[in-house]
Amino acid sequence: MPDRLLDDEALESSAVVANSAMNRERQLAGVNSYTRELGFNPLDWVTARIGQSPQTTIGWLDLCCGTGRCLLQAADTLARDRLDHLVTIVGVDLVDFFDPTPAPGGALQLTCASITSWSPPRRFDLITCVHGLHYLGDKLAVLTNVASWLTDDGRFSADLDLDSIRLADGRPAGRKLASALREAGFAIDTRHRRIGRNGPGVVSLPYTYLGADDRAGPNYTGQPAVNSYYAETHPPRS
Repeated sequence: MPDRLLDDEALESSAVVANSAMNRERQLAGVNSYTRELGFNPLDWVTARIGQSPQTTIGWLDLCCGTGRCLLQAADTLARDRLDHLVTIVGVDLVDFFDPTPAPGGALQLTCASITSWSPPRRFDLITCVHGLHYLGDKLAVLTNVASWLTDDGRFSADLDLDSIRLADGRPAGRKLASALREAGFAIDTRHRRIGRNGPGVVSLPYTYLGADDRAGPNYTGQPAVNSYYAETHPPRS
């Protein structure tokens, strides 16, 4: 374990996390896009859900949304197709570095807040997080929260590098963590380094958060990232 670990409040002041240059500028579709990173087009998913639930306002939450460029493109398309009144898109990011947004009242809401302490105004049909988990401290707490924020048939999809979740001795939590996440209802795609979930649930994982290391260096993306450290917990013996 590193000689010093940061709590989430200190981590959010770190140059690695708070640097606005890290805010994503990915498009909705194309080479540098949400569609490529997630393996599906989130707007297509949302519009398909509109057809399945025409009487319900569909909610899409994007965590660590960066500049919000992808969400703005999605909101513009919904407005053009006169579907914006059927969708609520919420983007949340630690840094207030958003692209200019239309006047209030449309489908899109961009919020500057800490992901680890923010509470949503509603449950969501789709929750996405493109590379954002790499810069969070208590990653497992965020996953636990996300599971409670989904609608009954909602979908969650995010990038997750399991090597960034480590035990007190410095080893990656590895297969044991992956098994615990699967048992809690998450789908783990180790090839593409993604995590997903269908539907809500009450999640309890056998790990206690110790703190984060913002000096972990580049991860598989080539960008500096944050390693999160946990102690394994075990149920009491009967």
